[in-house]
Amino acid sequence: MKQEDRRQQTKSLLLDAAIQLIQEKGCASITMKDMMDKSGLSKGAIFHYVKSKDEIFVWVLQERLEDTNNRFMNEVEQGHRSFDEPMVKISESISAYENADVTNKVLMYLLGKEEEPIVADALKRYYERSVSLSEQWIRTGQQHGVIPEAVDAGKTAEMFVLLTFGLRVRASIPDVSAAYTAQDFSSFITALLKAR
Repeated sequence: MKQEDRRQQTKSLLLDAAIQLIQEKGCASITMKDMMDKSGLSKGAIFHYVKSKDEIFVWVLQERLEDTNNRFMNEVEQGHRSFDEPMVKISESISAYENADVTNKVLMYLLGKEEEPIVADALKRYYERSVSLSEQWIRTGQQHGVIPEAVDAGKTAEMFVLLTFGLRVRASIPDVSAAYTAQDFSSFITALLKAR
């Protein structure tokens, strides 16, 4: 097995283990021993790729973001004449954020550790990648003629990410009733992108 294949297999095992453990115990109480037991990997195999569980948690965030991007781009590549089908993929992610999504738990946990340089850098990269992908989605819509050129892709992308983060924070607060739902948010973004 090639080293890159081994790396991907290890990463996949760690991601699956982390997601299961986060659902079971939350982030704070997970230990590297838990990761070893759940993934079936040795300590050496894990530490060959990461230095801490926080790095694995960052992978969880990144993986979800890249998955949303891949699903969006796959819809675009299908050649849909409207932007509705690709937007469904983004709306599905937004809906997941409204619920007790694993990535919300990870994000809240990591935000509580932002003073640690590795975590701070990872959060910064995650935020920048979120804005970059959102901007890419808007520009793709503009290239396909379904989002007006007058929409400022950079500012709209950042607003989208800021609102999404707010939705995720609210979803992490227990027993909060919400008048503004993920569906409302998706409808707002879609209307904003089609306006002008």
